Amino acid sequence: MKRIFSRTAQLAADVVIMATAFIMAYCLRFDGWPGAQATKHMVFQLPYVVSMQVAVFWLFGIYAFIWRYVGAREIKRFFLAAAMQALVLLVLRLTMGHQYLRVPLSVIVIDFSLVFMGSAGIRFLRRLMLERNLRPSAKVLRERKKVFLVGAGQAGLLIAKEVADRPDFPYEVVGFLDDDPMKHGGAIHGLSILGSVDQVQDLAAAHGVSAAIITIANARGGQIRRIRKLCQAAGLETRIIPPLYELVGGRISFNQLREVSIEDLLGRESVDLDRRAIRDFIRGKRVMITGAGGSIGSELVRQIHQFDPAVLVLAEQAENALFLIHRELVQTPRPGVKVVPVIVDVCDSRRVDNVFEVHKPQIVFHAAAHKHVPMMEMNPGEAVKNNIFGTKKVADACDRHAAEVMVMISTDKAVNPTSVMGASKRAAELYIQTISQRSATKYMAVRFGNVLGSAGSVIPIFKDQIAHGGPVMVTHPDMKRYFMTIPEAVLLVMQSATFGKGGEIFILDMGEPVKILDLAKELVTLSGLRPYEDIDIVFTGIRPGEKLFEELNTKEELMSRTLHNKIFIGKFSTPDPDEVMAHLRRLDDISAAEPREEVLNRLKAMIPEFISEEDRVEGGGPSSVNPGVPLSDPDGPLSDPEVSTLGNA
Repeated sequence: MKRIFSRTAQLAADVVIMATAFIMAYCLRFDGWPGAQATKHMVFQLPYVVSMQVAVFWLFGIYAFIWRYVGAREIKRFFLAAAMQALVLLVLRLTMGHQYLRVPLSVIVIDFSLVFMGSAGIRFLRRLMLERNLRPSAKVLRERKKVFLVGAGQAGLLIAKEVADRPDFPYEVVGFLDDDPMKHGGAIHGLSILGSVDQVQDLAAAHGVSAAIITIANARGGQIRRIRKLCQAAGLETRIIPPLYELVGGRISFNQLREVSIEDLLGRESVDLDRRAIRDFIRGKRVMITGAGGSIGSELVRQIHQFDPAVLVLAEQAENALFLIHRELVQTPRPGVKVVPVIVDVCDSRRVDNVFEVHKPQIVFHAAAHKHVPMMEMNPGEAVKNNIFGTKKVADACDRHAAEVMVMISTDKAVNPTSVMGASKRAAELYIQTISQRSATKYMAVRFGNVLGSAGSVIPIFKDQIAHGGPVMVTHPDMKRYFMTIPEAVLLVMQSATFGKGGEIFILDMGEPVKILDLAKELVTLSGLRPYEDIDIVFTGIRPGEKLFEELNTKEELMSRTLHNKIFIGKFSTPDPDEVMAHLRRLDDISAAEPREEVLNRLKAMIPEFISEEDRVEGGGPSSVNPGVPLSDPDGPLSDPEVSTLGNA
């Protein structure tokens, strides 16, 4: 009823405006009230002119507009509607023979201007009245924090619009800060651009500002660190808009503003993707993800779901993890996408075969694996069983059931491995390359290493240690790792899959490495505490299987570029199928109870570049300290792998 009343009110107002505008147009044309003959013409023309104008406005959707939200886009529609009705009157004037139907040209022009200004103007007036009534009380105004918006770009414009449209905004925006000197002195939505970020301390004191909001979409980590440091020095609380991939429909709301996180400080430049190629690759296909409940697997599920596969099979061994990701998709359904949760252990050949027989996946993303480096050092037989033979069983099923593509999630730790986990992933890569030589299925692997915030990785564990009062335990002061956000890693995996022709090992460009010690300090600071004063940081020693630095082989002779500047193809020699299969037969005899030394020997026979913890100790290299202490894992998990680095084994 409210909608009907609103549209009726708009219609009635427009009829009055249009009738008045037409009469005024005649009066202006004749410098006063028209003579008797012209008045007869005006009275005869008035009903059909107004009826035609209302019909044109209706066709242009004018009466669907909500008064309060009439803005520039709606004004454009008003202009087009008014121009169209003027064009119709002009056509009638030129084609109608009866003089009573021929509206004078000057009247048409004047009437167009008056109708446009009157119909748009009354709606703006109504909007101003509504917004005036919604103004917050004096008490609310006094309680607002004064803030700067840092970044006068597109995202800043969206926040400025939000401020204008939301009188309940909890901040009073004083103006913008932007490092572009060409913008200084300008204004956006009535908010002045006051100066650069370097001037924040003086400007904050001058304007009584207590907070800053970073409104730079997809700002790089170094940029955010600099802004936050300057704002902290000025005593300002710092908040930030989310990255674009977190926004629904590209819309930013002040409800989405949040504290600066470690992910922001380590953030990298936004990734450009060929989304059309990804959509064409996935849409309408039957897609299966193994390890669907893990950090990487669950994000693959979310992203693939957005590209409209026909069937999405969630394959997962852990019942609770599968329940959670399935429930998430059920709560955000997409038309035409069938989601099927399947409990399956990739080491169970019969069950894997059954899943392939029933669901017939065309594309398989294999993210299931054991990933924690120290755990696999203590359980090497399980690493072989799950990471190597679990991958083999999924790959064999893809071949038997004619899947089109299989993408294996690998890791940077497969580069000159120093851990059982890394060696097992390299062995799995070798099998992927081997089966690709004889199968119609296109097999490929994508290497990446540490993803921010995945289960069991360094950041959640550091946060937990801080929450318990410390100390924060770092293995070595010089330990460095490469980091990537989970959505970025997953999107690049999907993009890599669109390039694959079969047998490739794709390697993601990881950017610059981050010191784990610096990461620990940043997390302590973000918690509002001081490193070494409020929270201690202690060094526990490199653990079994860890490297001090992960390797990045980005030299041209070791890498081939793809169409994407962050995706490379490693230049690897083609493995000999007979040799690979012979090594796998020897590894297949290993049981969970097999002596560690025997497992390592068989892995080294297959992966000659594998240097175990024992080899490093014998060779005088760095070895672990306190290997039994359950520390955070800078290497991060891998079956939700944690991101990868460029590498060549």
